[in-house]
Amino acid sequence: MHTEGMTGLLDRAMTTARSLSTEMQDEIARRALAYAGRDEAVMERAPDEVADLTGAQAERLGGDFATEAEVEAVLPRYRL
Repeated sequence: MHTEGMTGLLDRAMTTARSLSTEMQDEIARRALAYAGRDEAVMERAPDEVADLTGAQAERLGGDFATEAEVEAVLPRYRL
């Protein structure tokens, strides 16, 4: 028997999650909400992450993109 409106598998997962630490439960909740497209209010970012994202957004809006030559210079470091 499972909770109304929930599949048996999801009900089993939630039952299992209840036995985990509060930190793990919150992580599962964040991921589930993000997967469902409802993550705006639950994704927490560290101040340095916010600063990095703000800087990247400003660069993007200012049209500050890497040139093709700059990209080609970096790619060999990451190719297998």
